[in-house]
Amino acid sequence: MGMKTLAAVAVLGGLVGGGTALALAPLVAPGGASGDSVRAYLLDHPEVIPEAMQRLQDREQGKAVAAIGGDLTKPFGNAYTGNPKGDVTLVEFYDYNCGYCRASLPLLKQLTQADPKLRIVYRELPILAPSSRAAARASLLAASQGKFAAFHDALYAGGPVSDATIAAAAAKAGVDMSKMAAFQPQADAEIARNLEAAGRLGLTGTPSWIVGNRILSGALPLEQLQKAVAEARNR
Repeated sequence: MGMKTLAAVAVLGGLVGGGTALALAPLVAPGGASGDSVRAYLLDHPEVIPEAMQRLQDREQGKAVAAIGGDLTKPFGNAYTGNPKGDVTLVEFYDYNCGYCRASLPLLKQLTQADPKLRIVYRELPILAPSSRAAARASLLAASQGKFAAFHDALYAGGPVSDATIAAAAAKAGVDMSKMAAFQPQADAEIARNLEAAGRLGLTGTPSWIVGNRILSGALPLEQLQKAVAEARNR
């Protein structure tokens, strides 16, 4: 018995007796099936559970993305790369202390270079360390001054996040940090909005990605990101 089938059997008891079975009904069973017949179908065909659960998860994620709407894809200042009028927007929730986010940077550059119709919007999600919030505030200040990409690249290139590396990245990008005291409430409000959105979307870490109505998590290979963008474009 394969691992997927074993996993299906392990969760089957929790599925067939309640509302989840009915939720899965249109995904796995013939049209018009009753709760009892869906239960019987799942018991006879446990191998369909992993695929059906994934489809159910995708559907629920799509609803969550749709509920937030265009706010997800609207950048703060110029916190985006690629085509500002792109036909597909890939959203990254990231933290400057996240090594996987740092490792994703060259892949995102490859994405926009290979796809002239793609826009990538960056959303601050400072959850890993106290210095993450300081970096997020500085990044948002840079975005408000039209210097997001330069700051973003410089901070990732500068090594571990600290007050010194934040200041160095800001200086390299030409960010006027003297504006921070007045700007900080605006930055904190944006961070709060991102944290709320992440909670509503069920995001549990960084990087997390939104493209179309799909949610993806973790460090992803270039091919998977390209596939997700293509699917969103063709949907």
